[in-house]
Amino acid sequence: MPPLRIALAQLNVTVGDLEGNYRLIAQAIRQAQAWLADIVVVPELAITGYPPEDLLLKPSFVEANRHILQRLARLTRGIIAIVGCVDRNRSGKLYNAAAVLANGRHAATYYKQCLPNYGVFDEKRYFTPGHQSLLLDVAGVRIGLGICEDLWEPWPTQNIAQAGGQLVINISASPYHTGKLKQRAQLFAHRARESRLPIVHCNLVGGQDELVFDGAGLVLDERGRLLAQGRQFVDDFICLDLLAGKRGPASHGTALRPSAGRARSSPRRLHLCASASQR
Repeated sequence: MPPLRIALAQLNVTVGDLEGNYRLIAQAIRQAQAWLADIVVVPELAITGYPPEDLLLKPSFVEANRHILQRLARLTRGIIAIVGCVDRNRSGKLYNAAAVLANGRHAATYYKQCLPNYGVFDEKRYFTPGHQSLLLDVAGVRIGLGICEDLWEPWPTQNIAQAGGQLVINISASPYHTGKLKQRAQLFAHRARESRLPIVHCNLVGGQDELVFDGAGLVLDERGRLLAQGRQFVDDFICLDLLAGKRGPASHGTALRPSAGRARSSPRRLHLCASASQR
């Protein structure tokens, strides 16, 4: 099986600036397409910015965020994009979501299951927790999705492993404090080892009011070893070729940056199917 190429786009989005955020995400999708990536990943709530707070009480804002998502979906020819957004169901409940965009359409959606409500977080005020894991089959690799806090708690990753997942992709808006990067790296390495799954973590960068987001996204193999790390406190873009091993796609990997000038010679056709499992 050829390596799975994943692009991490570490973006500095702005709360409420839907059009500006659209341009940043669209640029990331195009850059990943130029690098012939199979998947491009952007941070948690990248469309709205984090935290959107009382903007979520405006139905017009939530609807505009969904319209931006459809515009982004039209860009995904030959690539799969994992995009942080807000979703609303028919009864009006709001979800912190990861949309899967592929082949010009919105193919699937994962809802964040663990909503933090401590310290600077107030997500339970606005969002309803999800109750299903989502697994994507991409080029023969089964990928489970998570959003930020889902990786800090053990059971979402365990559920992905039990459902036959081979890789975890986590989109995040994890604020910085002294020692936070070391804390993340140690915890996520433990999570990879206990689940025996490689982890791809794409974190937000920038600032919002009193919050600072430091980026520094992490890619770890199933033994918790660091394969790649985004730069801290600045926008960054990394492509990673994850090479298949006995259990999944990350017994080792090669990180590529645009300055390296390395790209595959031709794209490949991607098969995507999604399945949900109840916890």
